[in-house]
Amino acid sequence: MTQILQYNQIDRQQWTELVQTSETGTWFQSPEAYDFFASMPTLLEPFVYGVEKDNRLCAVCVGYVTKERNPIRQFFTRRAIITGGPCLADNCTKEDVSLLLSPFTFHLSPRSNAPIYIETRNFNDYARWKSAFEAAGFAYKPHLNFHVDPAVNKLSDNRKRQLKKSDAISEPARSESEIQEWYRVLAELYRTKVKTPLWPIDFFLSAFRQNVAQFLLVKHEGKVIGGSMVVADERTVYEWFECGLNTQFKDQYPSVLATNSGIQLAHKTNRSRYDMMGAGEPGVPYGVRDFKSEFGGTLVEHGRFLLICQPLLYRLGSLAISLIKRS
Repeated sequence: MTQILQYNQIDRQQWTELVQTSETGTWFQSPEAYDFFASMPTLLEPFVYGVEKDNRLCAVCVGYVTKERNPIRQFFTRRAIITGGPCLADNCTKEDVSLLLSPFTFHLSPRSNAPIYIETRNFNDYARWKSAFEAAGFAYKPHLNFHVDPAVNKLSDNRKRQLKKSDAISEPARSESEIQEWYRVLAELYRTKVKTPLWPIDFFLSAFRQNVAQFLLVKHEGKVIGGSMVVADERTVYEWFECGLNTQFKDQYPSVLATNSGIQLAHKTNRSRYDMMGAGEPGVPYGVRDFKSEFGGTLVEHGRFLLICQPLLYRLGSLAISLIKRS
């Protein structure tokens, strides 16, 4: 018997085992990730669905719908994100995936509170299940990423030179005040260059308090000049956020140190992969991709699956983001 499950029906031990053994398992699909998302009800609304076949969990999908305190802003920005892509057992069938995705078709009916779109941001290969996603209304969108093998030092000569030249240090954050100092650097990056929404400081403080993430801070003469926020499962360290005062401290290369510190952490803790969590669209110039390319990773294209629930609002939002990034 095959059936779809909601949160309170999913066996937590089976859930953990599935994430640990599946080729598509990531920290973002784990019970711990769901718990973290659920701990911040003012910022996001988490969801999870599972598929059970013959009394064993064979698929799980963890995501969240973004929330804004301002109701007008919430109306125009709400979106459902499935980071990493669903976790599917290696023997999961297309029929199992279709059942897992079936709850999302509910959002295609006219509902004022439906998310504008639902997006899976894949960290692994879903090619064998692509037709099931498409049958459920999801369109495939090419998107690049870098996977780094921490055990193999393939840094470019330029990166090696920068690391040798810098006298900044990288160390784990020890206090909330250091997180706040790092967040100011990150917020400035998003304001001036990234120009997309950023979680408020409460999100990052919660991750620190709950030991969900590690914050690897880059310091120069006692001042936080950059760093990264990483999370990890048994196989992979994920670079969720990274920033650096690269113009003000151009001879210290804070962003280079931040990313290299994450790779070194993955190596020291015997992880087999450092996931850089995105490198833009193929064929579109992207400075972040150029930056990440010099850390010796393998360029992969696992893409994203996109289901547009509110076409008009999606078009308006895409136009707004385009204009903001041009400003």
